[in-house]
Amino acid sequence: MATARLTKIPNIPNVSEEELSPLVAELLDICCLQQELILSLQEQNQILRDEIAILKNLKPKPNIKPSNLENRPDKKKEKQESGKRPGSEKKKKNLTIHKTIDVRPDNVPEGSRFKGYNHFTVQDIVIRPHNTLYRLERWQTPSGDYVVGKLPKELGGSHFGSILVSFILYQYYHAHVTQPLISEELLEFGIDISAGQINRIITEGKDVFHSEKDEILSAGLEVSRYVHVDDTGARHQGRNGYCTHIGNELFAWFESTESKSRINFLTLLRGKHTDYVLNDDAFKYMVLHKLPKAQLELLTGYDKKHFGTREEWESTLQELSIISERHVRIAMEGALLGSILEHGLNPDIVIISDDAGQFNVFLHALCWIHAERTINKVVGINDKQREAIEDIRTRIWDFYDELKVYKENPSKEKKAELETCFDKLFTTKTCCITLDLALKRIHKNKPELLLVLERPDIPLHNNLSENDIREYVKKRKVSGSTRNDHGRRCRDTFTSLKKTCRKLGISFWKYLIDRVSGCCEIPLLSEIIRQRASPIC
Repeated sequence: MATARLTKIPNIPNVSEEELSPLVAELLDICCLQQELILSLQEQNQILRDEIAILKNLKPKPNIKPSNLENRPDKKKEKQESGKRPGSEKKKKNLTIHKTIDVRPDNVPEGSRFKGYNHFTVQDIVIRPHNTLYRLERWQTPSGDYVVGKLPKELGGSHFGSILVSFILYQYYHAHVTQPLISEELLEFGIDISAGQINRIITEGKDVFHSEKDEILSAGLEVSRYVHVDDTGARHQGRNGYCTHIGNELFAWFESTESKSRINFLTLLRGKHTDYVLNDDAFKYMVLHKLPKAQLELLTGYDKKHFGTREEWESTLQELSIISERHVRIAMEGALLGSILEHGLNPDIVIISDDAGQFNVFLHALCWIHAERTINKVVGINDKQREAIEDIRTRIWDFYDELKVYKENPSKEKKAELETCFDKLFTTKTCCITLDLALKRIHKNKPELLLVLERPDIPLHNNLSENDIREYVKKRKVSGSTRNDHGRRCRDTFTSLKKTCRKLGISFWKYLIDRVSGCCEIPLLSEIIRQRASPIC
């Protein structure tokens, strides 16, 4: 006889206080854990079903929308004082008129008097080839030599003008148009250009842009009190890799590498420098991360404290017989941190992340949005647990609002009150064991989540980094992985420049024309960052 198939998990009955003996309480806990395990297995099963459905060209189960802590469901959108929707006001147009045409009415009666004009402005764009022939004069001197006229410097010997080159870069890096489509549209416009020439324009001869991108990070770290960080996948030459984002309201900087370890992150923070330094900060880091005393004494007693290259530093570790993978990693991280601080990075800079371990350096703050998602993932198996989960989430939202109020008006009394509220909230015992474990995990991150009480200037979430890195993700979805090092470097460079221009209020189109033509009327982005640093300095 076939057994009946269980299609619905039965609810655990409520037990009164009189019936709740120690044995019954223990059995209820076991039942709750089993039900949560069943739900977890069902979720894994659904993931596998979705993968099978995709392979069969079928639609998978729709994803549940993630929570949005900033837009609480119990709060309505605030309107402006005028009662109008934000952004609905008409903007005053200030257009440059390139051509004026006077239109006379038909059949003007005799004796009529002219009373001026009614203006009607039409905006349009001109897209057509504009080819220039430079006839370089050749003169023969009395000595028999030849003197030939020189091309304008901004051409750089290229057969393609600065506007065309800027248009190709703008289409590829800003509008995410693929190279084949750029080739097709240019041919339709009447431009005689090959696919290989388009590829060279996109990836070759971009040293000026690369140098400016590197200076963005140096300037940004120099003037900032905090930065947002995040990473995403970035395949290169058929192998998995990662792209790391560092930025804030003034700049955005991207770099693709093969690793996303803490050593990699510290190497990126070090910027253009290549040295390793053993100073007090480096030794403090090694002690904090429990480098054994024997290895620590070898490093502190070593005469040389500055190493110019990675090869020199690694050979020193080999010479001192520091060969354990863990010991080498801690020593490497400490020496990198020493180099970063040696070159002037503010030691009080705050790194805001989503709790990825590689970013836990200097003063580390966590994103409240990501912390709340831990609670959002908990699934209640009965009405009582679902009510408990919703109650906890509401209390977290309320606490989050209190933190925003504190940022505006910090005080010692409010700080102590919020610390007490945090402990009370995240040590709450509920009827759901999974919820209790989630609360306990969040409570362990108290220093990082409540760093805002010491530093009210820092944001409460990491949304800025996630929004910035979305630009990279869109490009990855359109064009896939990069095939050579030039392409990968250019993608990082132009994504950094584009996002930084947007933050600084600079037209990326005008920026490209300015740099490609060599006019340089727009100052270096690093200089503008330093000039505008006061809001977050």
